[in-house]
Amino acid sequence: MATSPIQLAVHSRLLSYGSTESTKLVPASSGNRGKIVCSLRKLELEDMNFSGIGRNNNQEAPRRALRRKALSASRISLVPSAKRVPTYLFRTDIGGQVKVLVEKTNGKYKVPVEVLPLELSDAHSELVMVWGLFRSDASCFMPLDLNRRGADGKSSTVETPFVQGPSGKVTVELDFEASLAPFYISFYMKSQLVSDMENSEIRSCRNTNFVVPVGLSSGHPAPLGISFQPDGSVNFALFSRSARSVVLCLYDDISVEKPSLEIDLDPYINRSGDIWHAALDCSLPFKTYGYRCKAATSRKGELVLLDPYAKVIRRAIPRQGGSEIRPKYLGELCLEPGYDWSGDVTPSLPMEKLIIYRLNVTQFTKNKSSKLPDDLAGTFSGISEKWHHFKDLGVNAMLLEPIFPFDKKGPYFPWHFFSPGNMYGPSGDPLSVIKLMKDMVKKLHANGIEVFLEVVFTHTAEDAPLMNVDNFSYCIKGGQDLNIQNALNCNYPIVQQMILDCLRHWVIEFHIDGFVFVNASSLLRGFNGEILSRPPLVEAIAFDPILSKVKMIADNWNPLTNDSKENLFPHWRRWAEINMRFCDDIRDFLRGEGLLSNLATRLCGSGDIFAGGRGPAFSFNYIARNSGLTLVDLVSFSSSEVASELSWNCGQEGATSNNIVLERRLKQVRNFLFILFISLGVPVLNMGDECGQSSGGSPAYDARKSLDWNTLKTGFGTQIAQFISFLSNLRMRRSDLLQKRTFLKEENIQWHGSDQSPPKWDDRSSKFLAMTLKANAEVSQILVSDIVGDLFVAFNGAGDSESVILPPPPTDMVWHCLVDTALPFPGFFDEKGTPVEDKLVAYEMKSHSCLLFEAQRLAEIDSSK
Repeated sequence: MATSPIQLAVHSRLLSYGSTESTKLVPASSGNRGKIVCSLRKLELEDMNFSGIGRNNNQEAPRRALRRKALSASRISLVPSAKRVPTYLFRTDIGGQVKVLVEKTNGKYKVPVEVLPLELSDAHSELVMVWGLFRSDASCFMPLDLNRRGADGKSSTVETPFVQGPSGKVTVELDFEASLAPFYISFYMKSQLVSDMENSEIRSCRNTNFVVPVGLSSGHPAPLGISFQPDGSVNFALFSRSARSVVLCLYDDISVEKPSLEIDLDPYINRSGDIWHAALDCSLPFKTYGYRCKAATSRKGELVLLDPYAKVIRRAIPRQGGSEIRPKYLGELCLEPGYDWSGDVTPSLPMEKLIIYRLNVTQFTKNKSSKLPDDLAGTFSGISEKWHHFKDLGVNAMLLEPIFPFDKKGPYFPWHFFSPGNMYGPSGDPLSVIKLMKDMVKKLHANGIEVFLEVVFTHTAEDAPLMNVDNFSYCIKGGQDLNIQNALNCNYPIVQQMILDCLRHWVIEFHIDGFVFVNASSLLRGFNGEILSRPPLVEAIAFDPILSKVKMIADNWNPLTNDSKENLFPHWRRWAEINMRFCDDIRDFLRGEGLLSNLATRLCGSGDIFAGGRGPAFSFNYIARNSGLTLVDLVSFSSSEVASELSWNCGQEGATSNNIVLERRLKQVRNFLFILFISLGVPVLNMGDECGQSSGGSPAYDARKSLDWNTLKTGFGTQIAQFISFLSNLRMRRSDLLQKRTFLKEENIQWHGSDQSPPKWDDRSSKFLAMTLKANAEVSQILVSDIVGDLFVAFNGAGDSESVILPPPPTDMVWHCLVDTALPFPGFFDEKGTPVEDKLVAYEMKSHSCLLFEAQRLAEIDSSK
């Protein structure tokens, strides 16, 4: 940073003393008698040893024996006055007090220093103030006279005598140009009448110098992060219990290697409990900031760390020459940009009405087949441009994979929580990315689509700045199954506060409608890794006045181990869950394994999981997700390497040209989607499953490819996308039976086995199950005029055909076949359905297929002909 000469003026009220010989400062003009002026280059931080600092404690005993008993701790307080002038009170090591005021007037800072009380012994009269200025290091002072150096080449300190006025006050006043700030004044006092240096010096009761900030107020411990104050200052607040010292690093140019200004926060002025804080004038020309945190157990004190609460983060110039000092990212010193949310109406859909589509922001439109310009492809704007794809599928909620900044392992390893990653905008500009995300949310809301975020709070990236800010407080230290170093201690008070603040930020600033918590089972862990029956964080989220109004979903999938761990999740009737049992049981049934009772339980909303005060709407059901095999791979691969996926290759492994195998696979894909949508609960689709996206049989997350939009135009893509749209419309049209917040009553459902015999619930060889869902006629007439009658649904997981005996339809109604997944496209589904004119007793159901019949009135049939 360029330097410029700054004038420093020092006033002493005892004009006859003039300047002491030790300072050798340049005299002022005759018109300013008694004013001492020296040239100082702003921000030129050269080393200056302050005499007396760092003395051996063994030499202190004789001197302290001659003094009064010191207090056990320093007493420093900020006393507000009528003009709100900061006033600092220090207790000295001889029992008195020192009062320091810092006042800014006419472009200068006036710093009067007064010694209290006036009961000084004769030995301690004739006081002189020995002082220096520092910013980044209390032991290295800014040079006050560039022409005068000590014998060791270091700058000398300044000695200014105190004055005893008519009222008996013993004072000295220092004046500084405002452009010199911010800095600290560090001083001690000594008597000129005592020859023994040790006995003549007066310091704080902690045996340290008195330190006073100028142009840098102590600030406030809340809120964490940066906040802009009404008085034109910006407040910095950082939690770190383990840091011995914290340095605030300010940059006016992110292209330089070192900070333009470093301010060493004084622990007795800029610290409240475990929070370090300070406030600076907003007019200072700084753009970005970070912190150095030096802890007793850390060797990374030279790293400049990103503020965990930074809302706008700026990518810095990459490190050069192997430097470990240069940070990767810095917080930006600016308000989060305002946004015009006028006209935005949150859809606020009931949970049971949701149909969700999970996607990766980059992979959704990055492929050239999206036909989007390069500056839109793979960004939030790309999603905004493709909103019609969700409407075509009948989707009304979008679930974004984690959008927090992440490391090379992928989005499930975040290193920051309060901002979207800069890669989701065209230029990487953080302010632009924030605006584009808000544009996306607003546009989706306008089209009736809610926006959910997957979030990861249980662990961070290995090099996350949070770990170096305070590893001891933020990380879990115990637990037998925790073999990672970056597991967040979510139920520790400060971590819990950070997560709550983060979630509120996304709801308030981005209008997010819900969150899916990845690795949710780890949210139940205590300080030492133990499982808690009533975890504070989960409970706090459930009853938070802001967060309780959005949707909260627990997902037990662990990206660290790529598996799921079942836990009895405490829900307080607020938390929904990603239902992995639904996935496993449906896969088992369609590959010819499992019990009919398991299938029936999943079809009816998983009462074994959600009956305790919740209901089927709290079950988020899925077949394939962003880890593990894709939907088309589930019916194409079943080798021993993917045995945990419960897949079935339908007779041949991998790619094939065998038509029989291909037809069976196509039926199975239809069956999976049909069961997903016909079951009670919230269906969750995964990006690419609507067009047969494959990862080549690899369950690894990084094997997933960008969505190929051309596949939507293929025969497979066309029929599957249309089938999903049909199923979405069916759920909405028959919401009386398929979108319920409460479980079906016994009188509303009737089960059937083969030949109308009761189902063989516990017989693993039985592969056929059918059910009649009985409509409530009164509700049907009141709610929706076009709701007709009962639904008959059948599932055949066997390799042979099944003769299905249809139950008698309700009076004045006939059965219509809406879905038969064994029929060729486009006849395997039909909005109006094919009527069973002659009240057919039996219907031949092909192997590995599903059926859906709907009872419709005779009058409607006649009018449709």
